[in-house]
Amino acid sequence: MIAKVLPVAALMLCGLAACQSGPPPTKATSAWWSHVAFLASDSLQGRLTGSEGYALAATYVADQFRSNGLEPAGADGYFQPVSYEVQTIDAEHSHLALVGGNGNEAAFALGDDMVLSAGVLQRTRVDAPLVFVGYGLRVPEAGYDDFAGIDLQGKIAVLLSGAPASVPGPLQAFARAETLAKTLEAMGAAGVLSIQTPSVIEVPWERIKLASQQPGMYLSEPDLRRYHAPALVGAVNPASAPRLFAGAPQDLATLTALADQHQPMPHFPLAFRLRATVIADHATIKANNVVAELPGGDPTLGDQAVVLSAHLDHLGTGRPDHGDGIFRGAMDNASGVASLLEIARALHESATRPKRSILFVAVGGEEKGLLGSRFFAAHPTRHVGELVADINMDMFLPLFPLHRLVAFGADESSLGDDAVAIAGRRSIGIVPDPAPDHLIFVRSDQYSFIRRGVPALMFEFAPAPDGDEVAAQTAWFRERYHAQADDLLQPVDLRSADDFDAFLVALIRRVADQAKAPSWRDSSFFRRFAQNPLK
Repeated sequence: MIAKVLPVAALMLCGLAACQSGPPPTKATSAWWSHVAFLASDSLQGRLTGSEGYALAATYVADQFRSNGLEPAGADGYFQPVSYEVQTIDAEHSHLALVGGNGNEAAFALGDDMVLSAGVLQRTRVDAPLVFVGYGLRVPEAGYDDFAGIDLQGKIAVLLSGAPASVPGPLQAFARAETLAKTLEAMGAAGVLSIQTPSVIEVPWERIKLASQQPGMYLSEPDLRRYHAPALVGAVNPASAPRLFAGAPQDLATLTALADQHQPMPHFPLAFRLRATVIADHATIKANNVVAELPGGDPTLGDQAVVLSAHLDHLGTGRPDHGDGIFRGAMDNASGVASLLEIARALHESATRPKRSILFVAVGGEEKGLLGSRFFAAHPTRHVGELVADINMDMFLPLFPLHRLVAFGADESSLGDDAVAIAGRRSIGIVPDPAPDHLIFVRSDQYSFIRRGVPALMFEFAPAPDGDEVAAQTAWFRERYHAQADDLLQPVDLRSADDFDAFLVALIRRVADQAKAPSWRDSSFFRRFAQNPLK
């Protein structure tokens, strides 16, 4: 039986210490954990977008919305159907090789040496020279352009992760997410290969190799794709990458040192061509976003909506790397959906209705490139043109008590001030993004709303600078991120999860009730999208 939660009025009135009185929650008594336990259970088989397990998860969320008294707000009841194109790379029958100046081929194996992005419609045949383009960034706002004076017609760009010190994290993130694909297509490039430097690697290559065996997806609607034409897009194993730089003016070790120091990069042709034959299977599937509404109580402000979002999908199943081959995704992101459901219940049970409407949106396709949220942001099922904010929850990692939060996007809009104000009342510190080169800002669903001009935030627990919390978070990413060890047996601080939900309830109430809608800061690069949304 699901344990009762404090009504929102109590959550807002009690201080953090008061909210922590009484016995700590357990996995048997925590309402939040009950949702995590179902969504990450064996029966859902990892919630791969379009799978039977995903459909069961979507039905569960819709049933919870219904039982909490929320209005259906999809295109079909609580559901918004989304069409995806599915591509599965046949690594066994595909062929890659490096071709030297003498015409000799050296195998460059799919899996061991590099992987191809199944989320981009791959070219079936490529035979193209390789050109090193530094970081692969074009950022005119910072006066930086790795592509200036380079001929990429019919060639493959090779780039390193990172950015020069002159390019702020948000601009780096935007250039990676938006400008890169457009630049490559405009320059006639045949494709792009990326290499991660050790400082930004989050998971071991063996796990990346396993993930590449799964199907990738892109939206059926052509205008919503990053790449509009087939391209060879892949990532190179850092252990194999030095082979690409044999005979080049600078070796990879030297370039990696420059990247670690955030220095500008040289650009030069490499001594090899990449010859590729790519075999892939294709299919079309449908999967639902799940959308519910708590209508606003104010006759004027109720026309506007605050979106609370979380992704429902995970990675499905694969070759066992821990246990039985199910990627359960307990923290990524059953945890965020569980918070979505508990916050929805708390707000519905409130004695006073928020002035603005609240849309609760559980999306698919996040693990395939933020696809479900991109579709929803482009085609909102309610309050078209009146979405004023998005608060996104993705893998917030309640591994230790809640004392500090990273608020991704806080520097971009007045939502950062709202977060700081609510956090201060609860003795929570809001701290800067500790790793901007990891590009978290554009790697979860809040970015789909940002690119449509809607201010947005996403939160992650921040460990104390010294001690066990840093070790716990580091170990989680090393052992559990996108691994089958992200399961129901891992240790979780259930009280801190409840504290996080209480923080979000208060934040959402503040944003929904204040007279002025959230606004972009004058200094924000992203404020331009309020007038000119991206497709």
